[in-house]
Amino acid sequence: MSQVLDTPPPTTPAPAPPDLSALAARHGLTVSGARPSLPQYVRQLWARRHFIGAFATAKLTAQYSQAKLGQVWQVMTPLLNAAVYYFIFGMLLGTSHGVPDYIPFLVTGVFVWTFTQSSIMAGTRAISGNLGLVRALHFPRAALPISFALQQLQQLLFSMAALFVILLCFGIPLAASWLLVLPALFLQFTFNAGVAMVMARMGAKTPDIAQLMPFVLRTWMYASGVMFSISHVTGSHKGLPSWVPELLQANPAAVYIDLMRFALIDSFHASQLPPHVWAIATGWALLAGVGGFIYFWKAEETYGRG
Repeated sequence: MSQVLDTPPPTTPAPAPPDLSALAARHGLTVSGARPSLPQYVRQLWARRHFIGAFATAKLTAQYSQAKLGQVWQVMTPLLNAAVYYFIFGMLLGTSHGVPDYIPFLVTGVFVWTFTQSSIMAGTRAISGNLGLVRALHFPRAALPISFALQQLQQLLFSMAALFVILLCFGIPLAASWLLVLPALFLQFTFNAGVAMVMARMGAKTPDIAQLMPFVLRTWMYASGVMFSISHVTGSHKGLPSWVPELLQANPAAVYIDLMRFALIDSFHASQLPPHVWAIATGWALLAGVGGFIYFWKAEETYGRG
């Protein structure tokens, strides 16, 4: 008996898969969520400048919408903080000794520091706290931390009206030097927005950073001369190494606080400022603003994923 073996028919090779990248390029398609080039990213951000301004204003309006006093809290919050600091540091600890016009000195420091503190805290949650918006709409994500920094600038400008009244009530005369507030605020806003973008990227990857930041910022505040004069305190401790007062005065928060005091308070003299203070302030603004922007842009395609 013989057995016949069936042989399979010859097979033809499978067709090669199409070149998807060439097909996408032919029809003008790009990778969804791909990071644009840096110049293109800047153009996209500039095209949405009206959205940034409107978003910042809307967030500021909604911030106190549930409070009965409403927008009055924009001024009351830093004033109450200043009152607490005056009682603890000015009266109990005696840091007001040797500091002329201590109340204007303190209130200016509290208002300016609050601007930096709030910008960084809001920036830390800019991505992680707005995932719904990030995942629903396509826009340059840097718009979020920048808009939060702009929101805090708007809040500071509201508070500045109360600050000017306090200065006048304590005998600080209106002077041409008050115009220096404008470049000082511009440099501080650039610095704050840059740090906010750095923290936004870090907070997007590790949301727990938002829980750590209040302790970091509180330590930074105590080293920034908000409640005391750095030059007066370091001058009274003769045993300190020479680099300690220089390091404290070059601290960016202290630089912007002292620039505002120099602009607004006539008893705060240039001798209390570090050498080349405007160059230092500009350097910090460029380092944080440009560096923070590039650092944030490099992770653009990762925001809202995972």
